[in-house]
Amino acid sequence: MTVERIGVVGCGQMGGGIAQVCALAEYPVVVMEQTPDLLHRGLARIDAQLGRDVEKGKLSADQRQAAMARISGTTDLSSLSECDLVVEAVVENLDEKRRIFAALDRIVKPDAILASNTSSVCIMEIAAATERRDRVAGMHFFNPVPVMPVVEVVKTIVTSDDAIDQICAVADKLHKTVVLAKDTPGFIVNLLLVPYLLDAIRALEGGVASRDDIDTAMKLGCGLPMGPLTLADFIGLDTLLYIGDVLLNEFHQEKYAAPPLLRRMVIAGMVGRKSGKGFYEYTR
Repeated sequence: MTVERIGVVGCGQMGGGIAQVCALAEYPVVVMEQTPDLLHRGLARIDAQLGRDVEKGKLSADQRQAAMARISGTTDLSSLSECDLVVEAVVENLDEKRRIFAALDRIVKPDAILASNTSSVCIMEIAAATERRDRVAGMHFFNPVPVMPVVEVVKTIVTSDDAIDQICAVADKLHKTVVLAKDTPGFIVNLLLVPYLLDAIRALEGGVASRDDIDTAMKLGCGLPMGPLTLADFIGLDTLLYIGDVLLNEFHQEKYAAPPLLRRMVIAGMVGRKSGKGFYEYTR
């Protein structure tokens, strides 16, 4: 089997970005959202992003039109039945992911591959909801998907080599560099990144330095494109808290424990850029 048609579950920031890069790589894409309103907003976001690329000279108007023509939207999961690869990009919640994978397992072709864009959840726990555990893997893109050049491909203890080869072939066509990771919480990037971000919040909470000085020190001192508190806002403080809790539950190491400040900010709805306020304030 070769992947010729791709499905994406979720048309939010991540799912929409995945659909966009797949369409630009000339794959027919079916993207599914829960409601017509969410679907409309997701497709409009993709079209707007492609429009900005046209304005910057990265795409022609014809390429934009062709990419949008390759994307079909639906609110019915069964519309993904003919897809060879389905990438799930919904909320970081194991129960919800297992529900979606169980449903997809009944809908898609027997040899189709199911992949999760999760940044932290154990892939084997998701795969266990299906009868095709050898055809389930992780395919973790980074935000913003059209810009970030890497994808973590995660193989469980039962994922077949063929499934991994097919996913890697798709990633190559999307012009993404593949890094292969074991099915351990956080995979590569978040396993290393999350403790750094949590330590930055602890430094702020403990009065080591101001918000701006922490970010400036790490940007200029380590040559990073953005400071840790800015990055935490960009990722989403709720997502960071969730990943930290997953890692803490798995490894029981203090470095993964969320600082009280982070948990209080999430409870207060101050989750970063997407809510308009986190460590910084944003115009929505």
